[in-house]
Amino acid sequence: MLKKNTTTLSIYLAFFTSIFIFNSTLYAQDYTVKGFDVSHHQGNIQWNKISPQQYQFVYIKATEGGDYQDPKFQENWLNAKERGFHVGAYHFYRLCSLGKDQANNFIKTVPNQVSNLPPVIDIEYDSKCITTYTKEQLNQEIKIIYQSLAKHYGKKPIIYTSSRFYNLFLSPTFSFAPLWIRHYQTTPPILADQHSWFFWQHTKQGRINGIDGDVDINVYAASQDIWENYLHYLEKQQ
Repeated sequence: MLKKNTTTLSIYLAFFTSIFIFNSTLYAQDYTVKGFDVSHHQGNIQWNKISPQQYQFVYIKATEGGDYQDPKFQENWLNAKERGFHVGAYHFYRLCSLGKDQANNFIKTVPNQVSNLPPVIDIEYDSKCITTYTKEQLNQEIKIIYQSLAKHYGKKPIIYTSSRFYNLFLSPTFSFAPLWIRHYQTTPPILADQHSWFFWQHTKQGRINGIDGDVDINVYAASQDIWENYLHYLEKQQ
């Protein structure tokens, strides 16, 4: 009986999970500019099998905290560039670390090239570190890395986070920053300060030919024409 109930529960959970994934993917179909993000967790990627026409941008994990570099960054960076993707790098922000140390780690790892997409600062909840700083202190540390990357690369960085984390900790201090929102049920909710999203990660269970296992899939908020205008704008920033 216990085995039967456990099996039934697993079926229900799989069913409801599939509904959420379907809903987010269904809503994301309205957006034509698609991309994905990867790190060493995706293993050896066969970049020649992935179409730059189907996925027009890719973000690659470069660094984490004040001293960690993703072991696959250089390989993924070069291969994605050679394949013809619009490529950017992201930094996983550690809530316990100083902003200046994390900025230095990213800058020494990621080359400053005109063709780069803006750097991304990935900020997520961490129960071990969330009480290290007050909200005001945390925002000040994030400002340090944000301003450092903006100055070095000549492009306004994008902040990746969840709508909940943004509302609780980052709003309204970072209302000026482009946002990449992680949200897996329908479309992203309206944020506390009415801030709109720039990128939307609508699933972490995407499948792409050339990548083994799950991969994050994202969309851009506007049309193809506006995306191309944005790329031209970035080229003029440096």
